[in-house]
Amino acid sequence: MRKVIVVAVREYQAAVKTKAFIISLVALPLLWGGLFAVQMLLKDKVDTKDKRFAVLDYTGQIAGPIVESAQKRNAKNIYEGEDPARAQVAPRYLVTVIEPTNSDLSTTTFELSERVRKNDFMAFVVIGPDVFQPDAPESARAAITYHSNMPTYDDIQKWLREPINDRIRDLRLKAANLDPAIVAEVTKRVAVQNLGLVEKDAQGNITKAEKTNELANIFVPMGLMMLMVMVITVGATPLMQSVLEEKTLRIAEVLLGSVPPFQLMMGKLIGMVGVSLTIATVYLSASFVAVHQAGLDHLFPRHVIWWFVVFQAFAVLMFGALFISVGAAVTDIKEAQSLMMPLMLMIMSPLFIWLNVVKEPTSTMALAASLFPPATPMLMTLRLVVPPGVPLWQPMLGLALMVFTTIVFVFAAGRIFRVGILMQGKGAKVSEMFRWVFRG
Repeated sequence: MRKVIVVAVREYQAAVKTKAFIISLVALPLLWGGLFAVQMLLKDKVDTKDKRFAVLDYTGQIAGPIVESAQKRNAKNIYEGEDPARAQVAPRYLVTVIEPTNSDLSTTTFELSERVRKNDFMAFVVIGPDVFQPDAPESARAAITYHSNMPTYDDIQKWLREPINDRIRDLRLKAANLDPAIVAEVTKRVAVQNLGLVEKDAQGNITKAEKTNELANIFVPMGLMMLMVMVITVGATPLMQSVLEEKTLRIAEVLLGSVPPFQLMMGKLIGMVGVSLTIATVYLSASFVAVHQAGLDHLFPRHVIWWFVVFQAFAVLMFGALFISVGAAVTDIKEAQSLMMPLMLMIMSPLFIWLNVVKEPTSTMALAASLFPPATPMLMTLRLVVPPGVPLWQPMLGLALMVFTTIVFVFAAGRIFRVGILMQGKGAKVSEMFRWVFRG
């Protein structure tokens, strides 16, 4: 055991006492913070050049309201604040009304398309003559089509929906002898507030339900899961490079003269667990200070931190054992990369379903996925953070399955490490690695 501790301390110090480790600790939050800062700074830095588009209205009753709506928008909604000298933060919409001709529709739309290609317009809209008929068949005469050679810019298309549909609704109501103002009043939508459950305080008084913070309920667990993925990746992947380097430079042969293979491997794993816990401690402490200074202490998931630490430690042991196996079984970095890809996909797999788990943390799918040991650390932590939480037996069962899986992986990795660390010349195939596990 003493030799295991010596190796673990050496691996820990070799990792945390480097400039690269300090730089990575500082650089990562700066990188993420910089991404958000850039998004905030560029939020209103949009192209404010005029956007000109054409409207071909076969009804003769919709183009006018579109022009009026564009004029109102240009006067009120494209400037920041109420100051007369306020800055423009959105482009003006300039509408050109095209009068229908006797030409075939395909010919007319081709001519307008040519004008878009020549940059006379950015886009054009075609309004069919039968759009007022609710029961009109799906055809070109009952359709509204938007044409542009910039499909990724959909601001105009989205904006057009409101004035066009408002006008169509008003004309349909008038045709049915109904007052549009009265119909709008009686069909006005009522907002549905998202609140938590009503509770009692310590004195037995019923307290008012608090408003649910939907963004916090999504992004807090997501941030905790991303931190765990990052810590596992940073803690586990260097083990493969370390073992491969020691094997290539024949350092492992010297080490094995003093330390048995299994103890050497366990020392490396425990050292990396210490590194991952150090990283997690730094980021969790910084997060707590940040939310405390912002007066948002209730958003910090204190009740999950111990589960986070335990799951993370076993995750680094589990995945680290796999990476050590790869490093011991191959002879160069190319072979290692081909075997590392499945392991990285295993680590990243919870990212594919995390949103489904957040939305329905008590569903059968969420439970089954969180009890799959490679995904248990991330998904079980996620479910513990999201209200209403999960019964205690579920994280306990997940932890038990993970401990069992970790023991199996470490045992298998020990056998692969013992054989592969001294093998030179060619890397082992996956079938050979399995044979080492079962035969020793």
